[in-house]
Amino acid sequence: MNPLIRDMAIVERPRERLVQLGPEALKDEELLALVLRTGYTGHDAMDVARNTLARHALADLIRLPLKQLQRLPGFGLSKAAGFMAGVELARRALVLKEAGLLKINTMQDVLTQVADIRDKKKEYLLAFFLNARHQLIIRETISIGTLTASLAHPREIFAPAIGKAAAGIILVHNHPSGDPSPSEEDVRLTQRIRQAGHILGIDLLDHLIVAEQGCYSFKTSGSL
Repeated sequence: MNPLIRDMAIVERPRERLVQLGPEALKDEELLALVLRTGYTGHDAMDVARNTLARHALADLIRLPLKQLQRLPGFGLSKAAGFMAGVELARRALVLKEAGLLKINTMQDVLTQVADIRDKKKEYLLAFFLNARHQLIIRETISIGTLTASLAHPREIFAPAIGKAAAGIILVHNHPSGDPSPSEEDVRLTQRIRQAGHILGIDLLDHLIVAEQGCYSFKTSGSL
């Protein structure tokens, strides 16, 4: 049987955990309990939150209409309205954030962002992390120097991808020689990253090689 909030040690209570660790450390049920604040006779806010999430997945809960929400045990009109208001604020914040993100639709959209590495004397490996709408979340430099398995290991690429909740990745690196033709190591790297991405559910959308003599796209060439 799950303990009531009043029976928990103070440091284990949702509000105190949020203060000490931040909201990202809390479970869904703890966050919902903080939104609800109180329960009803025989059931505190944590109990209501656990029972609610046992019946409704969070993704479904946030889509329920007001009339259905307010009929859930422990909700009522006031709590249902407060919950819906919080969901709507989060939705609007996400819309505003995404409205300012650069959309990557074509290879040219990427090339305009990497002009700075085309004539570098060392090899730069860059990763563009995109959301599900192909909007650029962030561009990061993965390595500088001749590409090797150690410098371009999948963990160096997918660790930030997971941290940024990316849906897709575009890799770009330069060839100081001036020739954009892919080397055997470039081909192996592309295959390795594509396989790792398939396992993790993060697509490798393209791998571009830029150089003074032009650009090579693994996707356009049919190699990806």
